[in-house]
Amino acid sequence: MLHDVQPTFDATDATGGKDLGNLPEWDLSDLYAAEDAPELTRDLEWLEEACASFAADYEGKLETLDAAGLLECIHRDEKISNIAGRIMSFASLRYYQLTTDGDRTKFLSDCQEKITNFTTPLVFFTLELNRLDEDSLKAMYAEDADLARYAPVIRRIRAMKPHQLSDELEKFLHDLGVVGDAWERLFDETIAGLTFDVDGEELNIEGTLNLLTEQDRAKREAASRELARVFGENIRTFARVHNTAAKEKEVIDRWRKMPTAQTGRHLSNDVEAEVVEALRDAVVAAYPKLSHRYYELKRKWLGLDVMQVWDRNAPLPIEDTRVVDWPAAEKTVMDAYSAFDPRMGDLAQPFFDRGWIDAGVKPGKAPGAFAHPTVTTVHPYVMLNYLGKPRDVMTLAHELGHGVHQVLAADQGELLASTPLTLAETASVFGEMLTFRTMLDNAKDDAERKVLLAGKVEDMINTVIRQIAFYDFECKLHAARREGELTPDDINALWMSVQAESLGPAFEFMDGYEAFWAYIPHFVHSPFYVYAYAFGDGLVNALYAVYEENPDGFQDKYFDMLRAGGSKHHKELLAPFGLDASDPKFWDKGLSMISGFIDQLEAMED
Repeated sequence: MLHDVQPTFDATDATGGKDLGNLPEWDLSDLYAAEDAPELTRDLEWLEEACASFAADYEGKLETLDAAGLLECIHRDEKISNIAGRIMSFASLRYYQLTTDGDRTKFLSDCQEKITNFTTPLVFFTLELNRLDEDSLKAMYAEDADLARYAPVIRRIRAMKPHQLSDELEKFLHDLGVVGDAWERLFDETIAGLTFDVDGEELNIEGTLNLLTEQDRAKREAASRELARVFGENIRTFARVHNTAAKEKEVIDRWRKMPTAQTGRHLSNDVEAEVVEALRDAVVAAYPKLSHRYYELKRKWLGLDVMQVWDRNAPLPIEDTRVVDWPAAEKTVMDAYSAFDPRMGDLAQPFFDRGWIDAGVKPGKAPGAFAHPTVTTVHPYVMLNYLGKPRDVMTLAHELGHGVHQVLAADQGELLASTPLTLAETASVFGEMLTFRTMLDNAKDDAERKVLLAGKVEDMINTVIRQIAFYDFECKLHAARREGELTPDDINALWMSVQAESLGPAFEFMDGYEAFWAYIPHFVHSPFYVYAYAFGDGLVNALYAVYEENPDGFQDKYFDMLRAGGSKHHKELLAPFGLDASDPKFWDKGLSMISGFIDQLEAMED
């Protein structure tokens, strides 16, 4: 049942006295009313029986099925995915609200173990699917259009065929997954439990990182040095997590005969390795004309001989240190979305009205921001740590874009709705761009325009340049781990090897910055995820250029692309816009938009 009146959180105390208005909290009752809800017990019981009967009905028999039989089998698998996803979404979202709560941690862990145990008998399904004859499959697609709709899912599953192990080993690895999950939770709980003392004020990691965008340079420096101190004190734990996760991945990759540590991510992203390398090479080649050039400008604006790491995300001296309260943030984003197309505003509005956003910064809450799609029969949930910065408004626009994308793709059903990571950032980055353009159009003078342009360039540098540097760091980390255990100093050195190259000669690096790899969750939760941000930004920049050149009919094509979810390859999705991500010039088109913004900023200096 949907609730139009959502619970709210008074953000004043958690934000250093800033009155942000009533920040929304999640209402998770659309999933389950509580951890002891009878519906949850019923679904767990159903799931156990459904998995057992699925295995009994189909194991060893997939090759005997006709088109109608295979379609029914897929529908049953889809229902199992839906119920398992609903349970895990509820357990995970409760946990993210308060990661330091023992009961929530236990509930999540228990749910993970039960679902792992229930679904182990289903491992045969993808293994047998990969053994089916390709010509027989194509004949069945031709016979049954409903089955043919699932061809993209089956194609992606079968891409793993060369890396498939024996049925017994696949079941073993499936069971062992909960061990890897435990290392991820250790990372999450360690990060959430860290406390930082900045000028006598005790803060969590979100509050401390937020100080890096303060106008007061001494405050930024104090926060940076405190981050370095606390990371340093905990560096052995973080190094152990990374060593273990990377070693586990190396063992699995070796058994699966994956040619590189990145191959598995490319396969799950449904993107060719050469496309990712073309993106990576284009971005690295552009460091001098993008990040190096921009930070040299910023060094002059800040009146510094050399920039320190705590100046990277500093506001400009002319920037208004205004706090954007929640109602103003909502209006800014909703106006931008609705101006692009009223349908987009209609899709976004329920997030604000029905408890689909958890916005406030609270002790023990997971850091960062995300949009969780849950399952296609419910709706997404957005998590923020909103502190009233203009950049927090852009984060809202970003995560809401994910949410709109997930709502539109839900009609594809559980197996086809999920979008590869490379395309998953499309709507989020596009939502940011719409919001930025609206704010730029409404700028009252050149000073405000300059601040907005600089902020957007920095966001794009963080999304493209920084994420590709992260990708290079991960490539080096996993390659080095294959040669043996890595000490904290080893990992620190790998981190620093990509920092100077990507940020440029305007910077000096304080002692302790070498440990700043420690807090980035993607390295632990989703190895090589990070290039998806750069992929999405480049893709959106190219898309937006098409929109500016020829807006007629763009919205309909855009909504069609989002509705497709994971049912189409990136070539098919981009073809209606005349774009092709496998063309190396495609990435230059996206990067040229960033360069153009920097041109505008340089012109303002004259």
